[in-house]
This record gives sequence, structure tokens and C-alpha cells, in this order.
Amino acid sequence: MAVSAAPPRVTADSAILVDVESGQVYFAKNQARRSDPASLTKVMTAVVALENGNQDDIVTVGSLAASVSMGSIIDLRKGEKITLGELVKAALVTSANDSTVAIAEHVGGGHDRFIKMMNYKAKALGLFGTRFVNTNGYHDPNHYTTAADLAVLTRYALGIPRFNELVQTRETTVQWVDPPQREEKLRNSNRLLFGVYEGVDGVKTGTTPMAGNCLIASASREGRRLIAVALHSDDRYRDCINMFDYGFNVVQPVVVFNQGEAAAGTPVSGGKSPAVNLCAAETLEIRLDPADLPQLEKKIVLQAAPAAPVRQGQKLGECVCLLRGQELGRVSLVAESAVPRRSWHKRLLDKF
Repeated sequence: MAVSAAPPRVTADSAILVDVESGQVYFAKNQARRSDPASLTKVMTAVVALENGNQDDIVTVGSLAASVSMGSIIDLRKGEKITLGELVKAALVTSANDSTVAIAEHVGGGHDRFIKMMNYKAKALGLFGTRFVNTNGYHDPNHYTTAADLAVLTRYALGIPRFNELVQTRETTVQWVDPPQREEKLRNSNRLLFGVYEGVDGVKTGTTPMAGNCLIASASREGRRLIAVALHSDDRYRDCINMFDYGFNVVQPVVVFNQGEAAAGTPVSGGKSPAVNLCAAETLEIRLDPADLPQLEKKIVLQAAPAAPVRQGQKLGECVCLLRGQELGRVSLVAESAVPRRSWHKRLLDKF
């Protein structure tokens, strides 16, 4: 199949494509621009709830959660009882705004305290372009994030088994504890999950008039999983599909060094040889768009010149591969051969 090597066409104001395993960024557009996240906020809400709450806890719905009526809701009513796990399910699958308030009041012991927990987690994850003032993504000038931060957050969140399971659930049912017969059928708001694109397995939609159409999507093929983020998009689903096509079809594995391949040299003091060749300790393979190969920088970082004796295989430096400032991989550089010390009298003569 012929594939264009051009970067993906993306209508979103800001976007990013990231490899889940390595964290490598394959494509970015205004990834650090401050943006309104809409319901993508609920990724953090769910992370804090799953890490700090017991999913079997029974939550009694308070007046604040029951008063939420904007956007997607499951129509929680004051005094009803429902488990925390069912609330998290509603938040992630159908983006229920009232469920996030009930989550916050239960897990945080109060809505505002839960917001502090969300912001603390953001700092712990290094999301320095992010700030939360609510749990559901209602517009507020002090509620913002970036495409890059959302990719980091989602990459972390997908490592939580229950989160990973819920964000790829197409249809499910939420059941109440009291009233015992009450239940609500849910359908995931992420259209990509319904056979639109092969391998899609998450994550979350978000829409408000100010944020526009937003989407975090994930897809897996041949053992690789990618995250695509599109914020304020004219066509969020097509944007993410175009990014996935680029990541799966254009980005290719490239061997930078084979194991044992010569890479550099370094002087040796007091040795029978004045220098030693350095080679790659192992094969280094990275992934990138082949069109970017001319821009790939191989930065050699050597340790201070060693004194003999030098062992064969002794690590004496590293080669770091960089593309536009982003590290794609590194490999240890080791002595290709041993360098014995010169005899004491030859070393003494060298001093004179």
C-alpha cells in the first residue's frame, strides 16, 4: 500500500500523537497551547477516583450532584444510593456530569477538596500546563490544559486496568443500590469504538461551545498502541484517524546502531594504546518518519578520558538520538577492546 509521507492533515487547533509504550511524540501541532478540555477533564476525575476510592463504596447522592442538569447526565436524585464504581463507569462511558460531582463529594469529602486532589495529581505527573476548577469540564477561564498534558495523563491512566477497561466499553448498564430496580443503559460517546477504525480501544470525547469538539483516542495494532489528542476540532474523528494512519503506516522502525558497530573513540591515559574505539553495546532501534532521517542528531556523550587498564566492554559513554530536541533513544558505548596499562618504568619515562 502506497502511503504518503506527508504529516497528517489535522483541523484541530492543537493536537498530538504519542506512543503509549515509549512516550515518543510522532506528531504535534500547538501541543503546548492552553485549551479548554471540556469533558476530557473526566480522565483526571476518574484517575483520582480509582486511585483514592473503593469502587464498592456505596455513595449517597447529595443535593449538589442532584442539581446538575447541563449536558450528559444519568439523572441522579438526592438520597439515592449507587456504588462509586458505577459512577466512574457513567463518567467515562457516557460522560455523565452529575456522576463526577457525586464522585468528588464522596472521594474528596467535598467537591473543592477533590479539585485540590486533581490539581495535586496533575503536578505529580508534570502537567504544568493544566489547572482544574471542576470535575466535569464546564467552561471556566481558570480551567485549562494542553494537548501534550492530556497525552501524558492518558498514557498514565491507561496503565490503570479499570480505566483501560471502561474507556473501550461500547455499551453497558449502570445499576443503583437504592432504588434497587433502577438502571440506566449507557452507550459510549466515542464513535470510533463502533467499527469506524480498526484497533480503536479508547478513550474520551469532550464538547462544549467554548472548547468545541475534542477527542482523546487510542488505537492498537501489531503490539503498538498510540494516543491521539485533538482539541477544538472541525472533525475530531477524522483528525484522530489521520494521525493514527500516520503513526501506524508512515512512522517506521529504523536501526541506528547494530550491536558492536563502531561509534566513536576516546583517548586512554597510561595505556599500551593511546586510544580505544567505542562501539554500541546493543542494537538501537527507533521509530520515525523516514523523511525525518536527515534531521536525526546523534549526540555522543563521553565520560572523562579513562586511565588504563580499560576492560573490553567497559562503558565509556553514550550516544543519544534526538529529533527536533526530543530524545528518541540512547545506547551505551563500550570499549571495543581491552587496553592494558603500560609498564611502570615506561609510565615513569612518560612523565619526564
